[in-house]
Amino acid sequence: MPPFRHTLAAHLSRLSYGSRLDPARDWSILLTLAGLVLVLILVWNAWAFNTVVNGGVLDPRATTSPSAFSQASLDTIRTLFSERAGEDAKYQDGTYRFADPSQ
Repeated sequence: MPPFRHTLAAHLSRLSYGSRLDPARDWSILLTLAGLVLVLILVWNAWAFNTVVNGGVLDPRATTSPSAFSQASLDTIRTLFSERAGEDAKYQDGTYRFADPSQ
């Protein structure tokens, strides 16, 4: 088995132009491919936008699972926010004083 360096050099020599350099051809191929990719992206975005605007979803698997909310969890969240609102009121009415560390 030949050493890796020789195998790599053999594969890389296939990619070289040699004396057949043609920058105009290379740029035209590059710009054509970039244009095709741009058109594909625009078509995909237009399709996705129209699907969502018409009330569709992009991934139909997302609509199969029902969304269930636990009433106990919602009550816990409401309690937490009411406690936070109480703490906020204490700062506003002067019960708590905020010491600004930058002063």
